[in-house]
Amino acid sequence: MNPLHAGPPRGAPAHERRHVPRIAPRSAAAEPAPEVSLEALRARPRRPGEASFFYFDHHFQHNAVKVLPGEYFVARERMTIVTVLGSCIAACLWDSHACVGGMNHFMLPDGDSAEACGRYGSYAMELLINEMMKLGARRETLQAKIFGGGQVMHNFTTLNVGERNTRFVQNYLATERIPIVSEDVLDIHPRKVVFFPATGKAMVKRLAHVHPEVLVEEVVRGNVATVARANAGGSVDLF
Repeated sequence: MNPLHAGPPRGAPAHERRHVPRIAPRSAAAEPAPEVSLEALRARPRRPGEASFFYFDHHFQHNAVKVLPGEYFVARERMTIVTVLGSCIAACLWDSHACVGGMNHFMLPDGDSAEACGRYGSYAMELLINEMMKLGARRETLQAKIFGGGQVMHNFTTLNVGERNTRFVQNYLATERIPIVSEDVLDIHPRKVVFFPATGKAMVKRLAHVHPEVLVEEVVRGNVATVARANAGGSVDLF
């Protein structure tokens, strides 16, 4: 059996893992996270499904990468990982000892077994964990923050896509014994999520409920900044 998919002990409740206290970050005296230039980020070879749209985020004064549906990104440098969510889910994982963090963005819990890609949560979660372990993260020191699962498209109501995605990621993390230390899920709002992989800090901004056609068009185009500017909403910081 793949060690990434080992289940909880027999008889243990599935939700037990979610109440584990968050892991203390590494000492402030530890070596600071390295800086990385946009040129260096763009020059790196890309793996299948890895996000590749890099830009300078003037609000946070950091280099940033946009994660589109079906993509992921893992880093240990001082930068931000950004996405915009509707019914999709973004899982942000962080290892406080290795100071490595990553985010994925999946659209559905699972799909055809012959089509392994990041659009499906079952593949996206495994891919994210494996890529983080390649950078020194350890499964037993991972913690999670999850976002999305909103009912933003009225015609998706009967399918409960957001609820299915949310239930999937919660159950997956319970099985993997990865504690969820923060979450902002369900409801009706699209969300913009900003994750700092070197520190594990996450910020989420709930956007105004917009016409689904606008959200779909902007997410597909990857135009995170346009969605955020056009739809003012209150901010919620999750740490």
